[in-house]
Amino acid sequence: METVGFIGLGNMGGPMAARLAAGGHDVIAYDLNPEALERAEAAGCRRASSGLECAHGVDLLMTSLPRPDHVQSVMIDGGVLTALSAGSIWVDLTTNRKEFVIELAAQAPEGVHVVDSPVTGAVDGARNGTLTLFAGGSNDDLDRVVPVLEQLGRAIRCGPLGTGNVTKLVTNQLWFIHAASIGEGFALGMANGVELSVLWDAIKDSVGDSFVARHDAPSIFAGHYDPSFTLDLCMKDLGLTMELANNVGTDLPMTEQANATFARATGRYGENVGELHVAKRIEDDAQLSFRLDGDWVPHWEA
Repeated sequence: METVGFIGLGNMGGPMAARLAAGGHDVIAYDLNPEALERAEAAGCRRASSGLECAHGVDLLMTSLPRPDHVQSVMIDGGVLTALSAGSIWVDLTTNRKEFVIELAAQAPEGVHVVDSPVTGAVDGARNGTLTLFAGGSNDDLDRVVPVLEQLGRAIRCGPLGTGNVTKLVTNQLWFIHAASIGEGFALGMANGVELSVLWDAIKDSVGDSFVARHDAPSIFAGHYDPSFTLDLCMKDLGLTMELANNVGTDLPMTEQANATFARATGRYGENVGELHVAKRIEDDAQLSFRLDGDWVPHWEA
């Protein structure tokens, strides 16, 4: 079993650190939030007093942070990258910028290796060990890291360092398009006489099916629009996706429209509300209600 340092115990990081501890790893955890640290300690992790302490002497250091600038703050400004020992591997679980990860890897001490492995599957996936993890790095590094990642879900080897983030952003690209469109489908059907419950049943059993339809629609029906992932994070990921689009030799109109649609929702409702306010904007403008009776247990409690 590896000794794992884990920095970032938020909605995703906290459950992941807990699963690694439950799997038998010696997990040393750190977060700025004292309550998150208490939860990690209760789940079997050892508490670190700083990011530097979290990195000291570990085999693997995992970071699960909201944004690339937070990674910069911890790993470079906070000195955590240079605190790692030769033979250790830094695994960044953050949805990050490919070039930035490669740049940081070039600054790592001699003998310290880097793997990027952003995740998908939402908070319930983190809690239940059913995430999908997109791992990029050398074959030798992945041989060592993937068995640990597989305690969190399915790990997909994507290629060299940085390709994990590219793959994650492609999956998010398609998610954003689906999330931006499902409200339109609900509105189109309801405005023309079809009940919402019938629409949802038909979508799930047709070519219109998707993760958004099955996993995310209940957050719309319940009216909370999934506060576990905010519009601010959506816009961050869309910005990274649009950067990748600059390397494509043609326009990507669906991606561009998804970006504009999420920006429109953010402008109306603010950046700190749930991601599926992108559907609420349509709901409000069409003067419809997407509420649907049901036992909609929030996915982060499932």
